[in-house]
Amino acid sequence: MTVESSGEVSFEPVRPVRAYQRVAEQIEERILSGELPAGSRLPAERELVRQFDVGRSTIREALRVLQSSGLVRSRPGDPLGAEVLGVSPDNLSQALGRLTRSHLSGPAELVQFRMLLDAESYRLAARLHTEEDLARMTALADRMAACADGEPHGGAQGGARGSGSGDRHGGTRGDAHAFSRADAEFHRVVAEASGNALLALCARAVHDAVVEVIEGKLAHARQAGDGADWMRRSVAHHREILAALAAGDGARAAALGRAALYESYAPQLPERDRARLRAALD
Repeated sequence: MTVESSGEVSFEPVRPVRAYQRVAEQIEERILSGELPAGSRLPAERELVRQFDVGRSTIREALRVLQSSGLVRSRPGDPLGAEVLGVSPDNLSQALGRLTRSHLSGPAELVQFRMLLDAESYRLAARLHTEEDLARMTALADRMAACADGEPHGGAQGGARGSGSGDRHGGTRGDAHAFSRADAEFHRVVAEASGNALLALCARAVHDAVVEVIEGKLAHARQAGDGADWMRRSVAHHREILAALAAGDGARAAALGRAALYESYAPQLPERDRARLRAALD
């Protein structure tokens, strides 16, 4: 509402809101507030019809909206009611993945975003980490090293190194996936150690989105005959970052992380994209 210079009161137009939108909004608010935690169930469809005093089609449309948002999992006719999934970075990861495959963005921008995001995670984690955080990071770096050596990611010695399932350039085909997952988990732990829940949520989404990119790079490196060497270089970078975090040197950890990402991805990108990544180095 506004008051015009003439003294008359004027109102702004309103948009009609459909009943299913109101239903979805109420349920979403209960989920976001924690009143409906992940794993809980909504009332059955018939009960929702009674409580909201709307038709069955309205409830079904509201549930479709909530399911497309990733907040619930709904099955038609489920007597237990829709399952609450809660807030998750999965949808954000999928959206980022789609964005990098579209004409609106690309891998270079995703990597640059990760460079910026990781740098702030390192700065905060260097000051706020716990010994447990450092132990988790160390274990993940060890898991990555085991993958680089062609061992099972549990770190066991022996048969896996010489098994027929490996290739002459280091490791079994499953190691690339285990390596990329351990890499993503390492950075999620760093983000969690920052103490900022939103930063951790975004970091997980970004790292999940680039797992496919990491595995693609490993596949390319395997074809070139240096898959294990690439993984070992990455492990060395992670250990340097870990040492900087343990020493409380966030600036060094941030610089090392940005440089490692640049070294890893820049050679695969055209010069104009490399310039974009160079701009994020300092």
